[in-house]
Amino acid sequence: MKGRAKVRMLALLLAVLFALPAFFPAALADDYDGRYPELLEDGHLTATSAILIEADSGQVVYEKNADTPMYPASTTKILTIWLALTLGDPDQKITVSQEAVNIAPDESSAKLAAGEEVALIDLCYAAMLPSGNDAANAIAEGLGGTRENFVNLMNSAAYSLGCTNTHFVNANGLHDENHFTTAHDMALLARVAMQNETFREIVSAPSHVMPRDNIYRSRTIENRNNFVAKSSDEKKAGRYYADSTGIKTGTTGAAGNCLVASATRDGIDLIGVVFNATTDASRYTDARRLMDYGFSQFLSTSIQEIYEKNPRVVDIRGFDLADEQVGRLTLNLRRSSGTSGKDLIVMTRGEMEYWVQNFTSLTVTDFTREFRAPITEGEVMGTLTYYPEGDEPVVYDLVASRSIAARENLAPSIDQIVADAESDPNPFPRLTFELVFLYLLLPAAALYLLVHFGRAAIHFVKSKRKMKAVKPTGRYYR
Repeated sequence: MKGRAKVRMLALLLAVLFALPAFFPAALADDYDGRYPELLEDGHLTATSAILIEADSGQVVYEKNADTPMYPASTTKILTIWLALTLGDPDQKITVSQEAVNIAPDESSAKLAAGEEVALIDLCYAAMLPSGNDAANAIAEGLGGTRENFVNLMNSAAYSLGCTNTHFVNANGLHDENHFTTAHDMALLARVAMQNETFREIVSAPSHVMPRDNIYRSRTIENRNNFVAKSSDEKKAGRYYADSTGIKTGTTGAAGNCLVASATRDGIDLIGVVFNATTDASRYTDARRLMDYGFSQFLSTSIQEIYEKNPRVVDIRGFDLADEQVGRLTLNLRRSSGTSGKDLIVMTRGEMEYWVQNFTSLTVTDFTREFRAPITEGEVMGTLTYYPEGDEPVVYDLVASRSIAARENLAPSIDQIVADAESDPNPFPRLTFELVFLYLLLPAAALYLLVHFGRAAIHFVKSKRKMKAVKPTGRYYR
């Protein structure tokens, strides 16, 4: 019996050890090393579902169960606010109904009053910062006529944006079994919403002053998203992310702790989604690790930085034989004045290597200057044009990095002759002895000699004819 008891105890102990991760999933993240954010693994996140995308391109950087249907809680309001800003006028007044403010005591509220007349833009702040369900209800009723009509607009908009695994039944995110989405779909919605400037201002604001209306005096509402708004509570201060630009938290018993976050660093924009994190604090930790991982994968560079890794070198003809670099000239890149468009490029490190190796095929080069000495430092030798996707072309000047003297007694090139002629303000050649001799004296002397020798030749022929004797033909000639 004692042997069997030991076996049972050992089996029970093993069962407990294997069950621990299910009860304490945060323990899986303990081996995360913040010094190496690029080594992020699924076990380092407590969230059931998560995704990270590069906002500019929509490229997926990291995902964990990203297509699994999840309850989004109040992150639903991302679509609510974006749709409101798209369909409505920010200054239009909406009267808050009694139905809008009839919410359960445990629901998040912006403390609106029935009959209160609030501008749409202020309702958006009220729905986003304190996550007011009453404000979201008022938006849905004010713009849709009924909440049901507005929800139909939400689902149509989500589907048109590519969210094929999403279905909403309300505008506030209150739990319902038929109210679901995925981390991937929510990232798509957030990416589109963040392209709206007003939306970006709302989700990044630490607070907002609600102006005086027909019921209340002006009042300040605070952003409950500690990822973007630093909390005065020391226990929550570590949740703040310095590069954060938004967006929205969400929490229900069924959805768990959710967070849709965005951050920008060195021109790199990232959007992360965390669904069903184990605790309130761990959703911020998960979002931080996602962002750190994304910034470790991407780099922000420019056309000039890429070009400088492998600059263009040309051979100059007619260089001075004393030139130590035997006519080799490196061309520097300088953005042309007056050109528009952006040259900032966000890419992975692998893409960077591809750009450096294939730079000439990804840009257009046009040389406007003959590769012939003399060359002056800073002289424009040609242009290089970059065509960013969806933006205007950016033009750069290819300029000489140094001066190169010409070889002495070297015949001028055609371009030099043309340039000298075009730069001469006098259309006629300067009067010199050489020109007088060449164009006046020499032709005159030639003409004189031609006439002189011509006349002498004629005279010679005539004299020969006269000297020729005529032989007599008569018999009496003596």
